[in-house]
Amino acid sequence: MMQVYEEKHFNDMLEMLEQLVNMDSGSNDKDGVDRVGTFLREAYEQIGFVSEVHENDTYGNSISLRHQDAANPDILILAHMDTVFPSGTAKERPFTVRDGRAYGPGVIDMKGSQAMLFYTMKTLMEQQNAAYKHVEIVLNSDEEVGTVSSRALIEEKTKGKKAALVMEPARENGSIVSSRRGSGRYDLDIKGRSAHSGMNPERGINAIEELAHKIIDLQGLSDPENNLHVNVGMIEGGTSVNTIAPSAKASIDVRISTASQGETIDKEIQAIARKHAVDGTEITLTGGINRPPMEWSDEVQRLVDIIQAEAGKIGLNVQDTATGGGSDASFTAAMGVPTVDGLGPVGGKQHTSEEYLVVDSLMERMALFTNVLEQLSKE
Repeated sequence: MMQVYEEKHFNDMLEMLEQLVNMDSGSNDKDGVDRVGTFLREAYEQIGFVSEVHENDTYGNSISLRHQDAANPDILILAHMDTVFPSGTAKERPFTVRDGRAYGPGVIDMKGSQAMLFYTMKTLMEQQNAAYKHVEIVLNSDEEVGTVSSRALIEEKTKGKKAALVMEPARENGSIVSSRRGSGRYDLDIKGRSAHSGMNPERGINAIEELAHKIIDLQGLSDPENNLHVNVGMIEGGTSVNTIAPSAKASIDVRISTASQGETIDKEIQAIARKHAVDGTEITLTGGINRPPMEWSDEVQRLVDIIQAEAGKIGLNVQDTATGGGSDASFTAAMGVPTVDGLGPVGGKQHTSEEYLVVDSLMERMALFTNVLEQLSKE
């Protein structure tokens, strides 16, 4: 493969990555996420970007950025700062590099993307390439827990944009992501009445029995041929083996491929919750579809074509793929803005102690992203 890009910032990028990985920033660690946010905000401000801090009392503060010379930027870039790892993880297994791979909490999901994105902007400015004036960046704080506090910010910043580029890591084979399934989470809470199972079982109302019927009905909603899945993933109930169960709970995961599936499945789940198999039970359903699907479209394919053409120019063969996992790309796509995800570096084993980043992919994907932004800014 012929590499036609500079490696001027390689060591600087690795140093930034090390600093980021060694800062804990689990979604529920507000102080840690804010520490990462302050670090990144100050770095961007040093190269002429103007930041706006969007404060939140529960989760970390999200940050929006645009260059001081930008006017009505029409390309949105999303990159989240939080990880899934608890405080103390960075101390237990700090950033390391072995055999061409970097390791550490959040190294690929997505602190590698943060370092790559910053040096993409710095490179564009050094090259006097005006593409940096066409972008607005959102660094959000709670993607790993469903983007509960930053979704409104993302949707607001999506308005008026011609494209959204999401910096989740590339797949392990280097593919970018052109569609994602949407998702939902529901919780079912059932109340019955306790009674001794030997002395007076007739006085009891068995919440577990009600839940058993619900599980069968819910699982039956899955339609694998149409890429729709409903999974009752967690259950609990009862107080002792010789007591009629007075309570039972279940948590349900839903994966959808189209917005219409989401509307239909929500109604079907609510209908199941309203139906009583055991007289006298009280049933409470909470939750809903919380991530719309990122659906493929002709406009998305056009973005993919641009990315693949630019990849070919620097000797990369980049494929696109669909995936079942969720990301913030769902929110921009649902607003009708063509969106492509997986534009970060290459790596894998996210959310595990073996999470890794292919070090050489940092420069490759930075070069690709730089060229893609240049092409999009000309249109």
